[in-house]
Amino acid sequence: MPSQPFTGRVQLPVLILAAVFLVVVMPALNAFGIIENFTLNLWGKYLCYSIMAISIDLLWGYTGLLCLGQALFFTLGGYMMGMHLMLMIGKLGQYKSELPDFMVFLGHTEIPAFWQPFYSFPFALAMVFLVPGLLSYVFGYLAFRSRIKGVYFSILTQALTYGMALLFFKNDLLMGGNNGFTDFRTLLGADLRTASTQRILYICTAVLMVAVVAGCKWLTNSRFGLIQRAIRDSENRVLFSGYATANFKLFIFVTSAMIAAFAGALYVPQVGIINPSEMTTEKSLEAVVWVALGGRGTLVGPVVGAISVNALKSWATRAYPDLWVLILGGTFVLIVMFMPKGIVGLPSQIQEIIAKIRRRSLQADPVQPAISSETADP
Repeated sequence: MPSQPFTGRVQLPVLILAAVFLVVVMPALNAFGIIENFTLNLWGKYLCYSIMAISIDLLWGYTGLLCLGQALFFTLGGYMMGMHLMLMIGKLGQYKSELPDFMVFLGHTEIPAFWQPFYSFPFALAMVFLVPGLLSYVFGYLAFRSRIKGVYFSILTQALTYGMALLFFKNDLLMGGNNGFTDFRTLLGADLRTASTQRILYICTAVLMVAVVAGCKWLTNSRFGLIQRAIRDSENRVLFSGYATANFKLFIFVTSAMIAAFAGALYVPQVGIINPSEMTTEKSLEAVVWVALGGRGTLVGPVVGAISVNALKSWATRAYPDLWVLILGGTFVLIVMFMPKGIVGLPSQIQEIIAKIRRRSLQADPVQPAISSETADP
């Protein structure tokens, strides 16, 4: 059973300080020109990935469901927000048409019927939750009612992601095809190219990440969380106790999908593009690596892992672009072999090693009993 070496020992004030730094200090430093706009925008991207990593940990670390399709829900949320952003471009696009540029390029003369409701921001925001939530509900209902679990569940989620990626690559779907959506201009009347708008988006992302960590922490510490971990450790025992484990797993699966989708919706206006490449299976596999490196079953670990790996990627793709994959793979192998509890488990692992060394030294050098004065030579 995964331990919680970091969150169980680090005092709450430290976590609060970290949250304040991300939510308040970094935007303030950016406003005063100490942190560049590019850096803040890059950290906004990291935090979006961190939220997706938390959703994976909620499934894998606490429920024992290794989902290899979480990038699908992340990207679907991004597409729902991207449809609204594309319609807000208006005649500012390359073709000076009310239609998105890719529709003009494909020869369309009017907005498709299923696009028109996305002129409304509230509708687009609702679809960010409803579309991934409905897809995850249908898929999860069929999978869990059929008692599919373990590696078979992972393979099915991977197949679902692969199939949806192939669908979104098609131009006939009218979702941008291979290029996806880009060239966004405004959101709720604010210019997305200005530093102030990007700063607000970063703050929203940081607040969401803190709220997701707090909410998942509350959930996993509740009675529901106890059943959730019991399902992870021995689902058959939970079934024999009279609990409908399929309902619990379905609830967690849908919740994690909507968390990832909301992260995707915030990712799109900050990064400025969304396309089917974000939906491919390797993206989901990469996100699983973030969770494993940070520390599975800790909630804080996925955040540390996502930020660390993506920061390493940003540096390595510039310094050693041809070796980035080898660097990531080598790092993952080393941590799995020598740091099974992840980055956040390193302090407790070091303490265990020190305690083991001390026990061995005591066994090697036992304390000699004192010689009694009665048996001592005169």
